[in-house]
Amino acid sequence: MPHTRKIPMRICIGCGEQKPKKEMIRIVRDPEGKLSIDRTGKKSGRGAYICDDPACLDKAASGGGIERALETPVTAELLDALRKELTVG
Repeated sequence: MPHTRKIPMRICIGCGEQKPKKEMIRIVRDPEGKLSIDRTGKKSGRGAYICDDPACLDKAASGGGIERALETPVTAELLDALRKELTVG
């Protein structure tokens, strides 16, 4: 009997949907406290997952999901930088 590989699932901090980890984008707070988008999922630090959709980022920001998940205050400048990085990638 072939071994079926388990697909890791993550919950989006914006819409709350559970999706495969590979379909999500990780927002990470590094040890210095800087927030960035981690498309590889390998950066060190505290991470939260979000759908590859700017609307989910807006939902997570307005509902306080990013601050709760990453345990750090989020400024408007940081959100704009994350939004640009999300649309570019």
